[in-house]
Amino acid sequence: MNEAPDLVTDPAPDGIDEGRRLIRLGGDKGLSLADRLAERFHRLTWRTPLHTLRLKGRYPLKLIAVPDDPILGDIARGTMLLEGVLSCRGEARDIETLDLAKPLPKPFAEYLHSFAWLRDLSTVATRARGAPIAEYLMGLWLTAYADTQGGIAWRPDMWGRRILAWTAHAPLILSSSDQIYRSKVLNALAKGALHLDRTADKAPAGAPRIAAWCGVVAAGLLIPGGEPRQAFGEAGLLRALGTGLFDDGGSVSRSPAMLLDSIQLLTLLQESYAARSAELPETVAVTLTRMVAALLGVAHADRGLSSWQGGGPASETQVAAVVEASGVRTRPLRQARDWGYQRLAAGTAVLIVDAAPPPIARLVEGGCASTLAFEFSDGPARIVVNCGGARAGIAQLPPAMVEGLRSTAAHSTLTIADSNSTAILTDGTLGRGVGEVELSRQESDAASRIEASHDGYVRRWGFLHRRQLMLTGDGRELRGEDALLPQGRKRRAGLSLFAIRFHLGEGVQVSPTADGLGAILRLPGGPLWQFRCRGGALVVEDSVWIDADGRPVATQQLMITGEAAAGGASVSWALKKA
Repeated sequence: MNEAPDLVTDPAPDGIDEGRRLIRLGGDKGLSLADRLAERFHRLTWRTPLHTLRLKGRYPLKLIAVPDDPILGDIARGTMLLEGVLSCRGEARDIETLDLAKPLPKPFAEYLHSFAWLRDLSTVATRARGAPIAEYLMGLWLTAYADTQGGIAWRPDMWGRRILAWTAHAPLILSSSDQIYRSKVLNALAKGALHLDRTADKAPAGAPRIAAWCGVVAAGLLIPGGEPRQAFGEAGLLRALGTGLFDDGGSVSRSPAMLLDSIQLLTLLQESYAARSAELPETVAVTLTRMVAALLGVAHADRGLSSWQGGGPASETQVAAVVEASGVRTRPLRQARDWGYQRLAAGTAVLIVDAAPPPIARLVEGGCASTLAFEFSDGPARIVVNCGGARAGIAQLPPAMVEGLRSTAAHSTLTIADSNSTAILTDGTLGRGVGEVELSRQESDAASRIEASHDGYVRRWGFLHRRQLMLTGDGRELRGEDALLPQGRKRRAGLSLFAIRFHLGEGVQVSPTADGLGAILRLPGGPLWQFRCRGGALVVEDSVWIDADGRPVATQQLMITGEAAAGGASVSWALKKA
């Protein structure tokens, strides 16, 4: 595949050390009791009279400038807003009967309180048509939360996102001739900025903390007298980027969805600088370039994202809109050192492999046990995928299904006795399992090869899982070998059942061969691919894939089953374009 030759900025050296070890540090523990108590105490302080006094001061009469929002919103959600319905992830509420005092599902509440819906509304409506709707919802929010600190509405990341949204879409929320209403909006904006000054560093590392500090900087740029806040905010933003990103630009959560979100935040902040005829600080701009390269590294040929760490397969339209708005021109990162995703591309084929330990528990909510899984596509057609979407599915997904989407079995890799390579704990965090991944990679004109192994099954089963993958130079054949190698002091008597799953993309039709060792895969609107295996029995079973809208799609999976004796086992397989 030609990797977008017009994208010319190289963010960093693109190589990896032979035999490199990637180690997960502190990965089997979530927040300590002390950390949880400290976070709870900090939130309680928002409601104290002292904090309320801190939020008092001179309030602005107007904004210095109004930045653009260069990213198109969701047309379907925007259209529903014009019809009087606020919708997100399968939840819908009539705005005329919307009661903010009642509990709301978390994704819907975050969509409401972040004011991300302003982008959707502005995408489909003129100011004249959209302003009454925006002002009505703004009035509801001000009545319920402007003077009541606490809860999701006053989370630092929500305030950061809200400041970016309010300033970029000021024409929708500040068109009213009602001076009292306008003052309330501007006063709330100023109070939110003061709140962020003291709380931004308390947001969780990654996109939430980046969002909080972007709000501080935007407030410094757009509220009169904000020069000291701007300098303070830029220093905080650099810290947030340092703790929320790896050096190669990937998110510490290892979630492409969270990285896409972080890129959107910096893109909006970039527009705040542009509104003041200024540019992003150089260090932030360089970091943004690396982030885009890392994101493109986990995108398929059509630029749609692959599904990892609970994120769904964001559509090519969404990814392209964000990348274009960022102004970054760069190549996909093929060999991420810390981000952990390896990319092979040849002809029209793209292979993306999770070749690193899972994220540590305190850095991600709803992490997945996906080590050594892969996705494979041919042009716009996805052949092998992960089920995905544990954090991006619609609200109607059953809780048991959501938890199942996080399991190793929901990813295209090997499982022993249907157990997870990294434990998924009852509190939602990841526990013991994969602590170390060894990785090597070789490339030539004839073929590219990745060999990786993980220790997630050593403690319980006494086996190391090693996976070898080779993509030919023309992209027409992918060969693989999965081996269970005895390691550690534990030796199990008898046989250990294993399964290697290949979840198939939407619309892929399967026809098993008569010998039970192969299948013909017919891609939607595309060519045929042949699958063959040796060392196990091949079966075809039902599967599910969460699409870009968060909805479950019925699919199928190829599954190779076998038994491993104490000495281990090996299975070889191949996908070949007919």
